Amino acid sequence: MIEEADLLQQLKSKTQRDKAFKELLSLYKERLYWHIRNIVKLHADADDVLQNTFIKIYKNIDNFKGDSKLYSWMYRIATNESITFLNKKAKRLQVSNEEVQNLAINNLASDVYFEGDAIQLKLQKAIATLPEKQQLVFNMKYFQDIKYSDMSEILKTSEGALKASYHLAAKKIEAYLTNN
Repeated sequence: MIEEADLLQQLKSKTQRDKAFKELLSLYKERLYWHIRNIVKLHADADDVLQNTFIKIYKNIDNFKGDSKLYSWMYRIATNESITFLNKKAKRLQVSNEEVQNLAINNLASDVYFEGDAIQLKLQKAIATLPEKQQLVFNMKYFQDIKYSDMSEILKTSEGALKASYHLAAKKIEAYLTNN
């Protein structure tokens, strides 16, 4: 596997960029897809956001300063693109972001790419009741097992705040699952 520093150097090279970008795609496409999918819920929406994310990464790779890990930077872009997508969708449908989430969850059962069962649907409904930040933290920790140190880079928040958010989210989800 190619080292991140070498990949970054190739990505910033005009002659090696396309080849390096294909490598980047193969390394991170699936992980970013699932990160996005956990936020936007539906496969078709996740595909659109993933495409926009990689376009943004390609166009802005020269602006990456190396202050964080490359994948942290890409996750931040994917997170922001997902939130922007949800905000635009809510505006287009003239509903709240919470209603967009509920619509997506209600459509999950008919999404041919959703492999979950009734319990998974109930968990998704519980997650949707959380504030946006707690949703992000819970999804990143629970589904992707991202370390708090990496999450801190991605979300630009202290590890302590992230641990507190996760703990609160888990308690709220537990309460939801118990009462519904």
